[in-house]
Amino acid sequence: MQISVVIPSYNRRHTLERALRSVFEQTATVDEVILVDDGSSDGSSDRVKRQFPQVNVLRQSNHGVSAARNRGIANAQFEWIALLDSDDSWMPRKIELIRNARQQHSEFVLYHSDEIWVRRGVRVNPKLKHRKSGGWIFESCLPLCAISPSASVISKSTLQSLGMFDEKLPACEDYDLWLRLCHQFPVHYIDKALITKYGGHDDQLSQQYPAMDRFRIHALYRLLKTAPLKPAYYRAAEATLLEKLDILINGAIKHNNQALLDEFVPLRDSWCRAGDQVAQC
Repeated sequence: MQISVVIPSYNRRHTLERALRSVFEQTATVDEVILVDDGSSDGSSDRVKRQFPQVNVLRQSNHGVSAARNRGIANAQFEWIALLDSDDSWMPRKIELIRNARQQHSEFVLYHSDEIWVRRGVRVNPKLKHRKSGGWIFESCLPLCAISPSASVISKSTLQSLGMFDEKLPACEDYDLWLRLCHQFPVHYIDKALITKYGGHDDQLSQQYPAMDRFRIHALYRLLKTAPLKPAYYRAAEATLLEKLDILINGAIKHNNQALLDEFVPLRDSWCRAGDQVAQC
């Protein structure tokens, strides 16, 4: 199992060294490390070149995390892609245990694990809704993102067949990809915390984009319109779409957000007119 690591980064000089050290301190070495500098102005990629000359640094103008990941994946030499966000880090045995899982369960196209959360320097316990799992997890992916990118190792050919990350989504692009993947494939889960996710900092996407469910709604709407979902998956996805629309619209009314109302009320109304969900609508 040859593995290419893909790290997208934008002005993350303050966390990149931690992320990269966690890669090079693995008990099992990776085969390639690609850093995609998405238009940084903090000199971070130059610093990486000095400190980690073995890293393949790709530079581009700022196009967002999906474009950065996609470029790294396209340039990867090997079939297995280990994603790592530039503000996260891996536990030392992550790659070793992923390779062990691949040897024992070679039928999967994605392997992922549990995680530790640190927010503003303090470890916090994820809520029950954030619990990770394996197998056919499509319905677990509907409420929120059920796989952390930094925890995942994915087949490159599978990513390419899915169309890669959606570069039109400024956030929730991972949620969108997991929906497209998990209705077609089961995933393998390692019940060990193999990554640390660091949160609470100002440059997180969740801090930059309020009402994040608007991006999940777009992902669900497209999936329902285009993907050959089996009936149970379709019903579950449709129910989630309508639930998220109601919550978003009610919040927009409460906060007098006319832009959200203009965008999502017509979407809800057109969906309800086209379908048989009158009671839910």
